[in-house]
Amino acid sequence: MSTRESQHAAADRAKFDSYADEYAAIHGQCVAMSGDSSDYFPTYKVRCVERLVGGGFDAPVLDYGCGVGMVTERLCERFSHVDGFDPSAQSVHAARRRLPRATIHQDLATVPDDFYGLVVMSGVLHHVNPAERDDVLRAVRAKLRPGDGRVVVFEHNPFNPLTRRVVATCAFDDDAILLWPWEARRLLVRAGFTGVRREFIFFLPHLFARLRWIEPHLRWLPMGAQVMLVGTRAGAAAG
Repeated sequence: MSTRESQHAAADRAKFDSYADEYAAIHGQCVAMSGDSSDYFPTYKVRCVERLVGGGFDAPVLDYGCGVGMVTERLCERFSHVDGFDPSAQSVHAARRRLPRATIHQDLATVPDDFYGLVVMSGVLHHVNPAERDDVLRAVRAKLRPGDGRVVVFEHNPFNPLTRRVVATCAFDDDAILLWPWEARRLLVRAGFTGVRREFIFFLPHLFARLRWIEPHLRWLPMGAQVMLVGTRAGAAAG
């Protein structure tokens, strides 16, 4: 990592340190125009994960870039072994308060390699310097169980005008560089993930909540507020 990239990462950590205590409240303000509470979005994402892995899955799960633990908390309600990682010290402190029985790492070196059946990255990559994204995804790949470990990436969809408006008005998204859906898929392939697939999620605001049963049938339509990508770590563990 270059000096400039290191400075960018340090600035990003400092920013999320400063927002840790207010993150949930700010997030709620940002998504208020959808008519849903902050809790709706992590719950929806975990339901997407559940549909992916099926009812019999209970391998260890890592929430990479867990922040204050909003998604981690929902994952813990479904899976018996959930860890979190975030480089922001204050965010980690908040996540540990929220989830005292979970293991929340601040140092990626303490997160075991070749271990997790699933890694979830929710809204992480748009905060990562584009020059560092390949390295981040390769580091994530190393944490997955070889052969069948999967990464699930949730990112904002720049095709959606409401998403762009939310990002433009959200205080902690002031440095966000959104990824086009094909760009995100290309990153996963380049990092060594196989079988990469993509679907779109979050179509209907709360006003049309009664019709949300149809959303899984719209996953092909590139107008969802977010995009979900899945890739598998093939091969065997090193050594």
